[in-house]
Amino acid sequence: MTLEAILQEIRGLPIRERKRLITLIIDTLPDELDSPAKRSISELRGLGKEIWEGVDAQTYVDELRSEWNHRP
Repeated sequence: MTLEAILQEIRGLPIRERKRLITLIIDTLPDELDSPAKRSISELRGLGKEIWEGVDAQTYVDELRSEWNHRP
């Protein structure tokens, strides 16, 4: 049965039954829709690591500090 056919059947129900159907459908939905899932900051570990591939951390920091000293 297609969604269109189901909708057509629903339209034929009395309003009280349609409201009851809505309640029943809502009750089948998972609770996660009410509140977003908690995420962990550790899920971001390694994200974007390819950007830093081959870059020496100390050299990078030294270059940044050097730029700071030459700013007006």
